[in-house]
Parts: sequence; structure tokens; C-alpha cells
Amino acid sequence: MERIGGAGLRVLSLALGIFLFCMGFSKLGWFMDSGFLAAELRGWREFAPPVSQLYLDVVAIPGAPLFARMVVSGELLAGVALVLGYRVRLVASLALVMVLNFHFAMGLLLESAYLTNGYGLPVVGGLLGLVVGGKQLPFGLSR
Repeated sequence: MERIGGAGLRVLSLALGIFLFCMGFSKLGWFMDSGFLAAELRGWREFAPPVSQLYLDVVAIPGAPLFARMVVSGELLAGVALVLGYRVRLVASLALVMVLNFHFAMGLLLESAYLTNGYGLPVVGGLLGLVVGGKQLPFGLSR
């Protein structure tokens, strides 16, 4: 029975890995121009709750030149690692922090609509599932 659960988590690891890789690939332009991220953050600020606005003003927008490259690298590397089954629990933990950071900055994390957002609970729940149960998944590089 444990083998079946591990195979299910391996499928989840593959799906979330492909998702994260594609998200990172779609942002490759951020490596050359962090203005794309800065513009996106300023757009989120307009509709974000006050606590997210403060975070955007103090941390995210001033740090956009660094964060733009970190996000792309993080999504691409996390995606590849999850697809390959490499250090799944660690990678899923780091990806979860990155995703929650984005959701907080957007103000989504503090809204009831978060519960029905396709980028919300499915991604967060899937990554959390890999953090909890992703040790030694079948057909992966980590053993």
C-alpha cells in the first residue's frame, strides 16, 4: 500500500515540477529586465490589502532586480528537481515558501477567493503534500 501512495506522490511531483518549470520558462525575460517584475508588483499593489502593500513597498519592489532573477532560477530549478525526483522534500519546501510569498504579495492569501483560485490551494496543498510525504519517492534520483 505504501508503494501506491509513493507512486501517487511521484505523479504529483512530476505535475508540480512541470508546472513550476513552465512558470519559470515563461519569465525568462526577467533575467534581462527586472522591470517586468517591478511592473507586476506595482500592479498588485493597487489592489492588495494594506499589509501586502507594506511588504511590496518595503521589500518586494525595492528588491525587484534581485528577486526577478531569483524567481526565474527558483522556478526552473525547482521544476527540474521535482521532475527528476531530486531532494523532493527540500525542494518542495523552498518552492512552497516562494509560492506563498507571491500569494501574500498579491494579497490573494488573505482573501476567501484564495480557496477557489487554481494557483492557490492546489499548488500549496500539493507542495505541502510533497514536503510531508516526499521522502524516497519511486523513480527519482534521491534514495
